[in-house]
Amino acid sequence: MDSSPHRVSDVMTHAVVAIGRKALFKDIVERIEQWKVSALPVLEGDGRVIGVVSEADLLPKEEFRDSDPDRFTQLRRLPDLAKAGAVSAEELMSTPAVTVHGDATLAEAARIMALRHVKRLPVVNAEDVLEGVVSRGDLLKVFLRPDNDLADEIRRDIVDVLFPAPVEPVHIIVSDGVATLTGRVGDSARIPLAARLVRGVEGVVGVDCRLTAADSDAG
Repeated sequence: MDSSPHRVSDVMTHAVVAIGRKALFKDIVERIEQWKVSALPVLEGDGRVIGVVSEADLLPKEEFRDSDPDRFTQLRRLPDLAKAGAVSAEELMSTPAVTVHGDATLAEAARIMALRHVKRLPVVNAEDVLEGVVSRGDLLKVFLRPDNDLADEIRRDIVDVLFPAPVEPVHIIVSDGVATLTGRVGDSARIPLAARLVRGVEGVVGVDCRLTAADSDAG
């Protein structure tokens, strides 16, 4: 039985479009358009990632194409003005590249994307050699997991472990990614833990925990 894909290597795209540091501006734009991507990793030597050229790195050329920015704008937008005059990847690229390792969790990759405001992350090994690319869309693939698979994982890895001998059977229903748990267990202290663990299962959208406990009747 397949377990949920907790790691970047499980969802990343292995076939990657990349460029070298000498790639020219027009070639970069053509590749971005052809492959429908928002950024391209820049490689050197044996495939080591040294930077990334994104659409944001390319736009200053159009923004400042026929403008004469004042001194304040020149000082405030100095990096963008430099890119406006760039003609090759080594002049355009953002470096060092924002990357992620294949063994990172999906949550870690999502956090990096959010904090660094990027849509795609090159996936590299310990030597910074490119192994793939992970996008926002790749991270969302886990929400396509079948409801039955989610229910099986919740049963196997959470419910049967926390409640091996429930007072009444625990029923698990997953519909459109929302997991509903019903039943009667012996230890009320484990119910919040169960809800938290179910919420952490890759692909679960929401949790409706209706478990009750026998020990709560004593009070």
